[in-house]
Amino acid sequence: MRAAVLRSGTVETRVIGDPVPGPGQLLVRSLACGICASDLHFMDHPEAGAEDDSGMSTYDQDVDIVMGHEYCAEVVGYGPGTERRIPLGTRVSSLPVLTTPGGRKIIGQNPESPGGFGEYFLLTEAAARTVVSDLPSEVVCVADAIAVGWSAAARARVTTRESALVVGCGAIGLSVIAHLRHLGRGPVMAVDFMASRRETALAMGADIVIDPAEASPYQAWRDLARAPAEPAAEGVGAAGLPGCVVFECVGVPGVLDSIIRGCERGTRIFSVGGPPEGERLHTLTAKRKGLNIQFGGGPLPAHWDEAFEAVCSGTLDVTPMLGRTVGLDDVPAALDAARDADGPVRIVVVPG
Repeated sequence: MRAAVLRSGTVETRVIGDPVPGPGQLLVRSLACGICASDLHFMDHPEAGAEDDSGMSTYDQDVDIVMGHEYCAEVVGYGPGTERRIPLGTRVSSLPVLTTPGGRKIIGQNPESPGGFGEYFLLTEAAARTVVSDLPSEVVCVADAIAVGWSAAARARVTTRESALVVGCGAIGLSVIAHLRHLGRGPVMAVDFMASRRETALAMGADIVIDPAEASPYQAWRDLARAPAEPAAEGVGAAGLPGCVVFECVGVPGVLDSIIRGCERGTRIFSVGGPPEGERLHTLTAKRKGLNIQFGGGPLPAHWDEAFEAVCSGTLDVTPMLGRTVGLDDVPAALDAARDADGPVRIVVVPG
């Protein structure tokens, strides 16, 4: 098959062997696959894979790896021991985890679990979800990105006496905004340096957008929080203000620490970004303010299913996030373009 192959820090498109489905696995043809910031983190920071003692993510620079974990695909074959409950030709997607004899592997982040930047890859039959929708595959594939922020917003359990501040309006931040809007939680304030991302945040449901180069988002939040509201007991923060819930969705060193130093006392912080090179935090400041910081983790399976259904049904319109589509030959250049913070939220690879 043809694939965009990562090896020794470089991606090139060439012919490699077709994957062979093992027990309980499906062979699928990639129809569309989004380029995610975590693809860039994976290829740029091999040390992060080396530190992953779970074995789920492994970057061996001396072997071929086919990235791509936000996919819509078509079933074209069955491995041994499969139930064959999904007919050939059916469009599917799944949580990007492949069950192998050596354990669970993240699809697109291991040599033995190739991803959607190739013509074919493998899925665990039990995890596959049928696409019940007429929407294009380029739209459906965005569901996995939506699931990450969807899960973070669901786990945060923002109350009616808390106001959300979403820092970073990439795919994850936008999906946090969309699910908070779906839950009826607001007002939602979104923060990003790029005007195009702020416009997309408004399209996805943000009430207020802030350019941090022009105004402090924390002061803007305080001004919003001081607006008259019905009194309530739950979620009340310092000085009688509503509680603040900040979602860090950037993944660049210094951002989480700037939130710690700038936010209100008693703030709850959900760090979904997580720079692979790590971060230095003012923990004494966090202690003095009584901050509660929860670090990411992937989406819960139930939340992934909810996000997938919302996208496939059209309940959640993700088209404001979509940029251009590219073929396999253009993947190396598209990966570079995805580094542009002012570029489209999602560039989608269509291998065919």
